Amino acid sequence: MSVIKKQSSKPKSKGKSLFSRINAWLHLWLGLASGIVVFIMGITGCILVFEHEIKELTSPWLKVEAQSPEKVLPPSKIYAAVKKALPEKEIHGVWYNGLDKTIKVDIESDSLIYVNPYNGKITGIVDHEDFFHEIDEGHRYVWLGREVGTAVTSWATLIFFFLLISGMILWFPKKWNKTTVNSSFKIKWNAKFKRLNYDLHNVLGFYSLLLAFLIALTGLIMSFHWVRESTYWITGGFTNEKKKKEVAVIKTDTLSKSKYDVLTASDIIFNKVRKEIAKHNKEAVIIHFPDEPKDNFYACTDMHNGNWRDLYFDQKTLELLPNSRKYIGDEKFHDWMSRSNYSLHVGAIGGLTTKIIYFIASLICASLPITGFYIWWGRKKKKKN
Repeated sequence: MSVIKKQSSKPKSKGKSLFSRINAWLHLWLGLASGIVVFIMGITGCILVFEHEIKELTSPWLKVEAQSPEKVLPPSKIYAAVKKALPEKEIHGVWYNGLDKTIKVDIESDSLIYVNPYNGKITGIVDHEDFFHEIDEGHRYVWLGREVGTAVTSWATLIFFFLLISGMILWFPKKWNKTTVNSSFKIKWNAKFKRLNYDLHNVLGFYSLLLAFLIALTGLIMSFHWVRESTYWITGGFTNEKKKKEVAVIKTDTLSKSKYDVLTASDIIFNKVRKEIAKHNKEAVIIHFPDEPKDNFYACTDMHNGNWRDLYFDQKTLELLPNSRKYIGDEKFHDWMSRSNYSLHVGAIGGLTTKIIYFIASLICASLPITGFYIWWGRKKKKKN
């Protein structure tokens, strides 16, 4: 009696496609190449998110008792008071931060001068190169200096951006069933460390993906001119018109000398910004004194949640120039994107709530190179054995 062997109806499993293998290879080696830089930028980013809040809690010289807006001294008075106390220092500008905060005076020095806005007395002289300055140096340049560090962090950010795309491809389940959904969206906290580490990399990487994309993209906009111009064009702006406008404004800077002296002009601009131009936080104004006689006057206002308005005033007439930024409600989307890039990068766009969310996302981004390295190291050890 012949025995008929029953053939299995289960098809042979197919290997990974060439695209999947290349994607996995790039994700691994690009991740290893940029891991240390991404970790440093992620951790320093976590700290910098709450820089202003920490400084306000630990720096008593930043606070004063609020008084009437009419009692705030104009820039000329602040200039005179600081110059009297520190005659050897060159003063570049004054930063009014609000009725209950001291004025920061920008001087040519490694120190920051804080002044009471109501009597002109110096409340504190602080070393510019403090803890947060060092953290910022690490975030921007990984402590390698401006020239080398900028190149390193810029390219590491670009690599990280592509790692997010390749990671999303690796994460995406081949089949959508209960098992794959659980493994893709849930962390097994009671699993062994190896599996837990994999879940922390895979699942947390997915949940932080959108914010990580936004952080990386806004970082690229600050790092690369071509990304900045492309984003401006994609969102509806026209870079050629923008350049023509900037060139036209630069030409007007050398036309004539001001009929006002610098300090008188700064007082006029200060009052004009507070009473006519500012729409939010009217008592927070920056006034910069021109470095050269040909330069126009610069001011800044509407500082809120990481946004601000740059204002330029004609040196002769003190009229607002066309290259000044419009108020957020009056500008087009591409101009809003351009202006909001910094606040979108640091998480200040929605106040404390978005800062907390960004802190968590940045912490996850910093953990991805560590968990990813352990996954690679575990597989390498397994192959050896």
